[in-house]
Amino acid sequence: MARPRGWEIVERAKAGERLVFDGGYGTALFAAGLLNGACPELWNDTHPEVVRGIHKGYFDAGSDIVETNTFGGTRLKLNEYQLGDRTRELNDKGARLARSVCPPGGYVAGSIGPTSRLPVEYEPLGDTSDEEYVATFKEQAQALAEGGVDIFAVETMMFPQEATAAIKACKAVADLPVMATMFFQYEEMHDRDRTMWGESPADVAKSLLGAGADIVGMNCGRGPDRAIVIIREMRAVTDAPLIAYPNAGLPITKGDTTTYELGPEAMAKDYPALLDAGCNIVGACCGSDPAHIRLIAEVARSRRST
Repeated sequence: MARPRGWEIVERAKAGERLVFDGGYGTALFAAGLLNGACPELWNDTHPEVVRGIHKGYFDAGSDIVETNTFGGTRLKLNEYQLGDRTRELNDKGARLARSVCPPGGYVAGSIGPTSRLPVEYEPLGDTSDEEYVATFKEQAQALAEGGVDIFAVETMMFPQEATAAIKACKAVADLPVMATMFFQYEEMHDRDRTMWGESPADVAKSLLGAGADIVGMNCGRGPDRAIVIIREMRAVTDAPLIAYPNAGLPITKGDTTTYELGPEAMAKDYPALLDAGCNIVGACCGSDPAHIRLIAEVARSRRST
């Protein structure tokens, strides 16, 4: 029996192809009317045409891989909105919406973000055991797989315990590849990038791969300038496929509106260096939109097999 199509992503990256991920979702959802403090995943049911339109916008802009609107789709996170009992439904719908506009040759990544619950080790605030993490991630991953995703995107993880649990849960429910990315903070005083737990990019690459991830990297964070450094440090310790989808620089808040530092041209100019650092899959995160991805895709395509 042939392996699921998602494994092509890993093979293509290993063969030296440069693939393109997508951009931000929050900005587009807020622009469409999502209120602060409302549940984005609920829109998979209440505003499917909006969500579908965001996915299509990224595919049209040149994304090879577009992710589902399920970032906060674990039961632990949905419980904050009293929606935990709709976990399976909202994830399944999220996967089907992205799949419905996926062109031939495109791929759908099932987005799995943090639960917002701290590991038990973080006393006195931590209350979540590894077993609870695995159970909640398994439920989400199963629903995403049933909805038809090609690959799991475990993303924006802050703590190694949660990242490891999510990777293991994905591997337990389906024969699909897993990409895993962590959030790094730039420590200006030390001129270095570290996770909330204090791990270096090299540590993270080794621990995520050790947990079973097939593609590792970074997302969110400060911007492509730091992504270059992070990817270079990861590349020094592994030849596994690497992914980076940083924010469009730092957020700028004026009154009720938040914008980001980097427009499409300013952001894309760092991407040749990001590819040179050893990155196989590139996209963008908060503050980015299809205009950013269109220019990032042009850079990636011009370097498809260099």
